[in-house]
Amino acid sequence: MNAHEPIASFDPMAPELITDPYPTFAALRENDPFHWSGTGYWVVSRYDHVREVLMNRKDFGTGDFERNLSAFYGPGFRLTDHPAYRWLSEVFISQDPPQHTRIRGLVTGALSARRVRAMEPRVRAICQELTAAFVADGEAELMAQFAYRLPVMVICDLMGIDYHDPAIADLVAGIPEAFVVFEARKLSAQELALADRRILELEAFFLARFEERRRCPREDLLTSLANTESMPDGLSVHEATTVAIALFGAGFETTANIIGNGLYHLHRCSDQWQALVADPARLAASAVEEALRYESSLVATYRTALQDTVIDGQPVKSGQRVLTLIGAANRDGRKFADPDAFDIRRGAADHLSFGGGIHFCVGAELARIEGRVTFEHLATVIPHMQLNLQAATWRDNFLFRGLTQLPARW
Repeated sequence: MNAHEPIASFDPMAPELITDPYPTFAALRENDPFHWSGTGYWVVSRYDHVREVLMNRKDFGTGDFERNLSAFYGPGFRLTDHPAYRWLSEVFISQDPPQHTRIRGLVTGALSARRVRAMEPRVRAICQELTAAFVADGEAELMAQFAYRLPVMVICDLMGIDYHDPAIADLVAGIPEAFVVFEARKLSAQELALADRRILELEAFFLARFEERRRCPREDLLTSLANTESMPDGLSVHEATTVAIALFGAGFETTANIIGNGLYHLHRCSDQWQALVADPARLAASAVEEALRYESSLVATYRTALQDTVIDGQPVKSGQRVLTLIGAANRDGRKFADPDAFDIRRGAADHLSFGGGIHFCVGAELARIEGRVTFEHLATVIPHMQLNLQAATWRDNFLFRGLTQLPARW
């Protein structure tokens, strides 16, 4: 699509957006930065506007969750009928203050910076363990054999869960089916039924783990979350369960996409991989930031206007929804020089891939550590790696962008 062609009506499920959203994003940024979608919400695409909506807690938030869903399902839709949407409405990332403030504060207290930083040696050990299993083969499918396994093993360690528990593989496999409720569309009856079942399975698993922690506390994240119940305004077991599901799911999806997306573009621009190989200790951290900016795992997120407001002269009425295109904002030439170039020396950490304001990702530091250690490790251990970019497969999803297959050989 030419950047000067108008967008008749933005459709997040259009096939071209799944394949390559960036031409459409460019057209929106240049010609229709405050786009009114035919399905009834604003679409904002320029960096300054997206950042303003994400950071402005006074004018934008979650709003009435059930009412928002009625835009897709009609006025008869009820959260209580669907465990998956009920769960999503109760997670702190989907709530406004003061409930959001209370729960997030307890979560960040449990997921302390000290606890996260202490995981780095374990992340390095897991990287070594995973590559040792396939490096002698001369080839691997990196998404299945590395990118997904690493963060699952890390989050399991952090939570005190046995990665080899047979239930874990089923739970991980079901996360995409459960998290389909994040998508900006009406789900089919089959999709919604499967999402409901997967969330109930996750709830049952974590409820059982919290009961165990009550009886036998450990030095892990689940015990820390469980211990908040005794604090003033602490988490109930049900609230702790909703949080655990979110941390477990997002904890591996985001990191897996950072790794996969980053490796894809490091090899698509082969000079970038060679630069990383030449100086992995110095460039690995900036490679993570460029991967986040260039191919954000979180492509977009919704906010609701809490009152009548204005964005750069454009009136937005109370109750109207706004889809912030993070993937478009991160390639805005008004903010980033040569934005469509992948450059790991850029060092631009002011992208919006972890959101912003009160909803800034609580797991951002852990994801950055996992990405940095991964890029440094792979560039050191398998410097001659070559990817089959033609066989790389992008997932069929608009809001979360990542690969399902990434074959490599060396």
